[in-house]
Amino acid sequence: MAESEILHILVTVAVLLFAAKLLARLVNKMKQSAVLGEIIAGIIIGPFALGGLPLINGEPLAVIDETILHIGEVAAIIILFVAGMQTTPKEFAKLGAPSFTVGALGVIAPFFVGFFVLSSMGIETLPAVIVATALTATSIAISVQVLAELRRLHSREGRLILGAAVADDVLGIAVLSVVLTMVNTGTVTADIPNIALLLLQILGIYCAILVASVFLVPRLLNSRLWEPKGSAEVAATATCFAISGAAAFAGLSPIVGAFAAGMAVTASKAAAKIREYAEKLEVFFAPLFFAIVGAQVELRGANLEVLALAGVVIAIAVVTKLVGCGLPAMIFLKDRRKSMKVGIGMISRGEVGLIVAAAGASAGVLSGALYTTVVIMVAASTIITPVWLKVAYRKEPPEASALEQVR
Repeated sequence: MAESEILHILVTVAVLLFAAKLLARLVNKMKQSAVLGEIIAGIIIGPFALGGLPLINGEPLAVIDETILHIGEVAAIIILFVAGMQTTPKEFAKLGAPSFTVGALGVIAPFFVGFFVLSSMGIETLPAVIVATALTATSIAISVQVLAELRRLHSREGRLILGAAVADDVLGIAVLSVVLTMVNTGTVTADIPNIALLLLQILGIYCAILVASVFLVPRLLNSRLWEPKGSAEVAATATCFAISGAAAFAGLSPIVGAFAAGMAVTASKAAAKIREYAEKLEVFFAPLFFAIVGAQVELRGANLEVLALAGVVIAIAVVTKLVGCGLPAMIFLKDRRKSMKVGIGMISRGEVGLIVAAAGASAGVLSGALYTTVVIMVAASTIITPVWLKVAYRKEPPEASALEQVR
């Protein structure tokens, strides 16, 4: 049994990687983002498409089980670790208020618009709350990878997207915690003081992790213990996983801990070689992550009624991020085009949407039609973002980061 399971895991990883890189090359030739090709590769090779063919001892070619999903989570941690290393603590601090404002409105607008639109369509309160929650949190990894590929991660709007996406993710986790409690109890409560207290607790925990990382990580990595070849890189990776684990233990997403670890690394003497090493890790983990994202897309429950509802939800997903994040970004960036790109960069949804939808479905609160609607929305938003960002940045030269300017 164990040998059969490891065989399926190895084959799944192999076919997803091969397909991801081949499709990435194909879409690059079409002048589109490699991320788009990697996601499409996952959809095609996933267990709900070609990967479902019984080619391995009469069993499916590709499986998306708990182990593969955990590998995907580790891949996301590596992506955010590298992203964190593109920003110094000083740069991030300067964007504190703008990032939080854009991130917060990027959670508030989708939630309330989604809830009121779905309620007006006759959907019951708790299912409407669940779908509205699925609309809140941006998938940081997708936006980060596209910006990095376009060499725009260091631009003003790129750094704002990164900071806002982190704030968005933290706040999205807070909303998720409240809604999962509602799902477990089967009741909708609006205990404002307790909800506000939970939000403050989660924000406080993340700030504590961030400050502790920036203070401790450089001191750890600057130690003479890590002078032998490869030691600093291994220590940095271990630190990344440790801080990600601390974030998960505190109830946050591990990826926000990875981002904090990466940013803290920039203050160490070994930052340059650690960044070079981590970017090589990303070459493997990034396409695997996006292929796994695509492989989770299941459209078998779709019919005309579901597709119509999904069209409404996708429209809400796009417009509320575009307006909810783009308008406040204009206040800080004072540039309509850059602000529009912030809104576009925040459109992609990911794990929070799938988690809350799965919880609602397993509890019997969310119907199969609504669950499929959320899956379609997540899939569509992950495809829309890389395509639209690529178009928005066409013919624009990349900007240098503060780190590059200093060098």
